[in-house]
Amino acid sequence: MKAFYHLPGLFEFYELYRAFLPLYRSHREYFYDWCEIGSIYGAPADCLWGGGRVGFGEAKADEVAALMREYGVSSRLTFSNSLLRAEHLSDRNCNALCALFEKNGGAKNGVILTSELLLAYLRQNYPCFSFVSSTTKVLTAFEQLEAELGRAEFDAVVPDFRLNKAFDRLFALPEGKKQKLEFLCNECCDFACGERRACYENVSRKNLGENCADHVCASPAAAGGYRFSAAMKNPGFIGIDDIRHVYLPNGFSHFKIEGRSLGSAIVLEFLLYYLTKPEYQLNVREEIYLDSALDLF
Repeated sequence: MKAFYHLPGLFEFYELYRAFLPLYRSHREYFYDWCEIGSIYGAPADCLWGGGRVGFGEAKADEVAALMREYGVSSRLTFSNSLLRAEHLSDRNCNALCALFEKNGGAKNGVILTSELLLAYLRQNYPCFSFVSSTTKVLTAFEQLEAELGRAEFDAVVPDFRLNKAFDRLFALPEGKKQKLEFLCNECCDFACGERRACYENVSRKNLGENCADHVCASPAAAGGYRFSAAMKNPGFIGIDDIRHVYLPNGFSHFKIEGRSLGSAIVLEFLLYYLTKPEYQLNVREEIYLDSALDLF
């Protein structure tokens, strides 16, 4: 079995992928042969249907679509706003994105979502997408996850990261449900956080243009921001050894890397850690750093 990574920053890190994807194609020997890029996900700035993070991607949609089409990579639109109302479904920009990406190239593209209202609308109007149940639903009980996996309308389900190591229940799932799971690998959020849903709802309100205060994270480590080194110590962290020796042998193939709100330098570190053989990581860094068009910081 192969691991399929779902990578952050479809719009947010377009310039990084414009440098990375040619390297990934031309020097496949630099990268592990047991993994592939499953998709790249994200949303542009000021996206009404957006959720999870307040988007800042400034890349032009047609250029993003062309890059993904050229390299045969699946695009996923992050439309995980949980507070959408019927009047929001007619948003011109979001519908234009759907029309552009629904049938863009050979790879099947998808939408990551939370809202049942949006799911029904997209299934009726853009049926060629695959639909992914977002981790922003914060389904922390395993019974909730099993019910979500049983829904035929979803091709994939991203569980709450606190269920990543529930191996006794995960290993007992039937094969079809195992293949629908997409584990969030590198979450840095406090494992005991009880405000995750409120945090996501705050982002949804901001994307709807509501004038609301920022959600204040109560975690003691919040002031330090995202640190990959800290994420590696999180009880829900999934590293490459876990993927190769625990998840793949037990029938799980899909892994999501978070990072849309981070800088391209840290996203490059994710690409190095999860995809790149150690002996070639310097080669990849050099090729990316020497791209004068790319501002990594």
